[in-house]
Amino acid sequence: MTDEPLPTAPDGDRDRLPARQDPSAHRAIAPHQGGGALSLDVLDERREGDPDAIDLLAYWHILVKRRRLIAGILAGTVAMALLITLMTQPLYRATALMQVDYEAAPIVAQNDGVSRASRSYDPEFLTTQYELMRSRALAERVANELNLDAVALENLNDPGWSGRVMELLRPKPKAEAVEGAAVSRSSAALLGQATGVVQGGLTVTPVKYSRLVSLSFDSPDPAFSVRVVNTLAEAFIASSLERTMGTTTYAKTYLEDQIKQSKVKLEESERNLVAYAQREGLVTTADGGTSLAVQNLTDLNASLADAQSQRIRAQARWRQASGGGAMPADMLAASGVRELQAQRAGLQAQYQQKLQLFKADYPEMLQLKSQIDEVNRQISAETASIRASVKAEYDAAASQEGMLTGQIRSLRGQALEVDSRSIDYNILKRDVDTNRQLYDSLLQRFKEVGAAGDVRSNNISVIDRAQQGWRFKPNLLKNLIYGLLAGLVLGTLAAFVLDFLDDTLKTPDDLEQKLRLAVLGIIPKLGPKENFAEVMGNTRSGFSEAYRSVRTALQFSTDHGVPRSLLITSPSASEGKSTTALALARNFAQLGKRVLLIEGDLRNPSLHKAMGLRTELGLSNLLSGANSLTEVTLKTDDERLHVILAGPLPPNPAELLSGSKFVSMLTVATERYDQVIVDGPPVLGLADSPLLSNAVEGTLLVITSAKTRISTAQMALKRLRAARGRVVGALLTKYDQKAAGYGYYYDAYYAYGNNPRLTKG
Repeated sequence: MTDEPLPTAPDGDRDRLPARQDPSAHRAIAPHQGGGALSLDVLDERREGDPDAIDLLAYWHILVKRRRLIAGILAGTVAMALLITLMTQPLYRATALMQVDYEAAPIVAQNDGVSRASRSYDPEFLTTQYELMRSRALAERVANELNLDAVALENLNDPGWSGRVMELLRPKPKAEAVEGAAVSRSSAALLGQATGVVQGGLTVTPVKYSRLVSLSFDSPDPAFSVRVVNTLAEAFIASSLERTMGTTTYAKTYLEDQIKQSKVKLEESERNLVAYAQREGLVTTADGGTSLAVQNLTDLNASLADAQSQRIRAQARWRQASGGGAMPADMLAASGVRELQAQRAGLQAQYQQKLQLFKADYPEMLQLKSQIDEVNRQISAETASIRASVKAEYDAAASQEGMLTGQIRSLRGQALEVDSRSIDYNILKRDVDTNRQLYDSLLQRFKEVGAAGDVRSNNISVIDRAQQGWRFKPNLLKNLIYGLLAGLVLGTLAAFVLDFLDDTLKTPDDLEQKLRLAVLGIIPKLGPKENFAEVMGNTRSGFSEAYRSVRTALQFSTDHGVPRSLLITSPSASEGKSTTALALARNFAQLGKRVLLIEGDLRNPSLHKAMGLRTELGLSNLLSGANSLTEVTLKTDDERLHVILAGPLPPNPAELLSGSKFVSMLTVATERYDQVIVDGPPVLGLADSPLLSNAVEGTLLVITSAKTRISTAQMALKRLRAARGRVVGALLTKYDQKAAGYGYYYDAYYAYGNNPRLTKG
């Protein structure tokens, strides 16, 4: 590709800057004024339509850009769901089906000729029955019938996955401590806890459009779930029967009179028995009428047998311990002998190991020897303590055996004397037993008559009893699906939130929408192993092709082609200004143009490093009047490309750039060269770039993708326009196509670089 010959300025106009020779040039390169080759009015054709319409493609680009974040959150939530599922204690559900009728049919048919009309639907009745099934009274009754102990309740108590994690971290208590804690709890507390377990695991589910109700119970034990459900159904039927029982009948009244008379006879016979026992001084036990002396003698004989067995066992243990044999295993386990022996073995092993390196009189060896001696002394002390305990146990058993033998001798005579005086006592006792049996039978008959007097069938029945428990939760597949959905939602939400909080310019659309600038090109980001010189030397690389696309776009930036003098600047430092200036200069030189590249950053120049050049003369010498343009101009490896470096850094660069010499230098340079490119300093914080932008014909603003903030770029653009600089467009550098979404870079490349419809005004 070759450019047409550029028109030569008339001799009378050479004292003016090329940017000011044609007033229409300013209008042609001001996109915000509606003219120019890269007018955004043409670029905005892609966005025509309803402004409130949802741009699904933009949302898709956000999701693709944040795909790693979404994948990480998704993997985390799925892993958390899997971890919670695996750590959650499984619950088993057992279900029983019951039928609840409004009124049960009577056992005896009524002959009064009155027919019972079926009751209409009563939701309050059914709701009442359901709440009764959930009531604490019924749960307490079931818990009382189940008779759960503390160990069973502890096994049924699910601490949750977090509680199990804490249990794994803390040491397990000893079995004796657990048993002691279980015994110390009161029966009332156990009953209350068992009631809570029954209520907490119960689920009452009415069957729609029927009088059936499903009772379900969840617990970690499937057999316990079945037991609780069946017991609860039976207890509910029993409690319903108790509430529907009738009151008294004539038979109950007759039995009440008989019970009163029998009670009087029983009290009289019991008083006679007690009076005789007081006169004779007889004391009997409650079971069988055995005298207290005989009972005591029997108990002492049993205690003597136990004491003898304990004394024999203690004597054998003492002989074993005193004879130098092995100590009792139980006392060894309770003492610290085994721990001391293990400690001694470790010290001896350490001593033998270090004995290979050190002599026995070495200080560290002497210290180990003293530790071994101390442990031996402690073992001897513990062994002596165990022998003393065994001896004390033997002495106590022998003493107890002797005391019991003496008490038995004294009780034998008392037992024979009491037996001779118990003949009349037994006669009176049989009379008391007869009266008590009569009284108990009357009471039992009274209860039976009372129960049968108003007996009727129950309106509640069990249709299906619980047979076996099935695993109810956790459901691995369901939890994984929930974790997958939660991860997608959280990941998508996080992606949109981060994209909303990210106020950097990332894509060409951002530059057009936020800065209202035409994007002249997109420069891809170099890889970690790629070098600028290598990729620029490769004409087939995407990097060099991107800069050729920028060169093509600049040819249509004004109505007379590429601006004769072009400033390359950026909002802040390290955004690719020098790289862009050098790449464009070489690209224009490849077209056969005479190009002058000026290092215009007089504060922190970097162009000379990229080109590998170094000289004591430069732009500062030219602007100060010390040297001429020819003296400060350097040749490069390309005969069409010349360069002016920054030279010595002046104390106040803004004063040099604001003078007339820089404008004069540009005027002369544009007459000698086809293209003048100025590598300028950053815009923000310095006055240099606005001065340079006012002097040149066109300014190219370099923006780093995903680094330059919107406010920073807008402020830089505002400063350039305030200085009446002609900004021909923007260049997006270090663009990562993977960060913006697949395929976006190539779409943008063809849209901004190779599409004539978008580059012609």
